Amino acid sequence: MLDWLKNINKDYPDFWKDYLTKFETKPNKFVVLSAETSGLNPDKDVILSLGAFSVIDDSIVIKENFETVLLQYKYLQDNGLSNEFIIESKMMKMPEPDALEAFVNFIGNSILVGHHINFDIEMLNAALERLDCGRLKNEALDVDVMYRKLTDINDKQFSLDDLCEIYKIPKSDRNSSSEDAYKIGLLFLKLKSRLGIK
Repeated sequence: MLDWLKNINKDYPDFWKDYLTKFETKPNKFVVLSAETSGLNPDKDVILSLGAFSVIDDSIVIKENFETVLLQYKYLQDNGLSNEFIIESKMMKMPEPDALEAFVNFIGNSILVGHHINFDIEMLNAALERLDCGRLKNEALDVDVMYRKLTDINDKQFSLDDLCEIYKIPKSDRNSSSEDAYKIGLLFLKLKSRLGIK
């Protein structure tokens, strides 16, 4: 059966209905994001933390940020993983449904930016499906693809560390989704100007 057909009379949660109405206007900002996940399989793995910043008029807007640890107790327990990361983290902690609702409200209709962003979007879509929502409708840009387009390199992918080294963005000892989102934001601003993206 066609996907749209089975969703035709679906009653979405209110926050999702509100999200869908935002696409009646043009996006006025970019949101750089990074998701830390338990693995690489959207069917089995989960998002452990999310970090994001707004980018408006060629600036990362630090006060417009989103940062949370997703409480995934069932996942951690089922897989025998330690929840030390969750306990020690100073970030806000939210159950997955609350975190996703807050994140969707944060991004609105903005253009999403990430490093290998399709994976982050697939993980978010898998989580949204568990809440009986549809798939994200936002346009997306990938800093790796942008760099390869700029340099005309088609046969290689670049890690976030590779790109940070190329553009002399300092490494940090703290490894978090927000830290990665900030680095992605800096890379995006450099690539955006070189590629003439408004």
